[in-house]
This record gives sequence, structure tokens and C-alpha cells, in this order.
Amino acid sequence: MQLNTIKPAEGSKKNRRRVGRGIGSGLGKTGGRGMNGQKSRSGYAQKVGFEGGQMPLQRRLPKRGFTSLMRDFRAEITVGTLAKLGLVEVDLLALKAAKAIANDAKTVKIIGGGEIKSAVTLNGVGATAMARKAIETAGGKVVEAPEAPKGKLKPKTPAKAK
Repeated sequence: MQLNTIKPAEGSKKNRRRVGRGIGSGLGKTGGRGMNGQKSRSGYAQKVGFEGGQMPLQRRLPKRGFTSLMRDFRAEITVGTLAKLGLVEVDLLALKAAKAIANDAKTVKIIGGGEIKSAVTLNGVGATAMARKAIETAGGKVVEAPEAPKGKLKPKTPAKAK
């Protein structure tokens, strides 16, 4: 075999279709586009999912659920991992300093899984019922972070002098 004799396999390369090159080609005059209408014109492009004015499928189907804006900023840690850290006071900053959670985490929740023997105090860190039970049986306690009041807050206006 020599480089100057290499050819593609027989039938693997087809000539492109040359439209609008006379009546004898079978694709002359209208070039395979039919007679009239929007599809026969040059520059024709249709939106993805367009169904001719009929209500499109993506709008006919019901919508469910939502995408949480906090999904990338939540962290979870098991009770067993918490026990391995050996911390007495556990809060968001302590977990970040111990490299137990990512630095961009904004909320943390302790979940079940594993055992804990030493007393641990959770400050402003959420815990599932199973994790809370495990921590409290080991002599620890869970201090919840104060929740923000729900609803619209009215700004406090100073008392008017009369």
C-alpha cells in the first residue's frame, strides 16, 4: 500500500444533491420544496417546538416542582462524621474550618448515620429527628437558629413629637 493509492471504500462517499439545476435532475425549478408557501421561501426557519399555531407540547403538559435557588449552598453531614471531628461547639464556621463542608455552604443539616459518644452542642445548625435523638442521648444539645419572621415587615417609624 502506498499513500498515493489510498481511496475511500466504494459507496462510502456520495455526491451532494445539486438542487435547482434543471428539469432533468429531478430537483429542478422548485428544488424539492414544493410549490408555494412559507416553507418554499428562502430564509425560512421555524421555532423549535412550533406546531403550526396549535398549543405546543411543552405548554400542554402540567408543570411540577421547582428548582431551589439554595440547592448549591446546602450541606449535609452525618452524626458519625460529626463524632470524628471531635468538636464540642458545632456551628457553620467550625464545620468550614474543619473542612467538613464546602466553603460556599450557607446552611448545614446534621443527618442520621453513625454513632456519637461525646456531648456536642449544635448552634444554628439544623438536625433531623434521628440525629437530634442521637446527640441528646450522648448528652449534647441542639440550639436552633432564630428564624426570620414570616410575612412582610413594616419598618418602625419613630414616634412623632406633638
